[in-house]
Amino acid sequence: MKNIVFLTSIAVASFVPFSSAQVIKPAPQVTTQAQAEFFAAINEHCGNSYAGEVTVDTPASDGFEGSLIMHVRKCGDAKIEIPFHVGNDHSRTWILTQTGSGISLKHDHRKPDGNYDPLTMYGGHTIDKGYPTAQSFPADAYSKELFIELGVPQSNTNIWQMYIHDDTFTYRLIREGREFRVDFDLTETVDTPPTPWGYAE
Repeated sequence: MKNIVFLTSIAVASFVPFSSAQVIKPAPQVTTQAQAEFFAAINEHCGNSYAGEVTVDTPASDGFEGSLIMHVRKCGDAKIEIPFHVGNDHSRTWILTQTGSGISLKHDHRKPDGNYDPLTMYGGHTIDKGYPTAQSFPADAYSKELFIELGVPQSNTNIWQMYIHDDTFTYRLIREGREFRVDFDLTETVDTPPTPWGYAE
C-alpha cells in the first residue's frame, strides 16, 4: 500500500503548473569558437564587393569568363549570403548558415527569370571545427543524391573550401582529378553588382 501511495503522489506532482517566476529559455544555437570567428571575419565585409580571378582551374573549364565579383550582400550571426557574379551571369549565390552542429554551405543557382536551376542548393557541411580563417564543406547527402540524379556522380566527392585573410578571400573546390580556385582581393572594393537573379532588391 505504501508503494501505491508514493506513486500516486508523484503523478499528482507532475501536473503542478510552472511558477510564473520560473525562467524558460530556448535551446541555444551552439558553435565552435573557430566557426564563430570565421563568420565574424566575413561579416566585417558586409555590403562590400570585391573582384577576383581564377587562380587554379584543373582541368580547364568553361563558364568563368568575364569579371568575377563577390558581394557580401546579406549578413548576420546565423546566415550570410554572398552572390558570385561572373560577367553578366548573376545566377550564383553562396549561402553560409550556422546550423548548431557546424556551418552549411549551399549554392543557390537561378535562371534569368528567377526560377531555380535544376542543379541548385547543393553544397556541404563542416565535419570538424575548422579554423577562424578556413572552413571545409564535404558534399552532403542531398547533394550526392542530386548529383547522381543529374548524371554527375563524380561530384559526390566534392569538398568546397573557403579561406578568409586580411587581404584575400578564397573559394575553392577540390576532388580527385579536379581543383578550382578563385581568389578575391579584399584590399579594394568595387562597384556593387546587380541584384542576383531570383532575389529582391
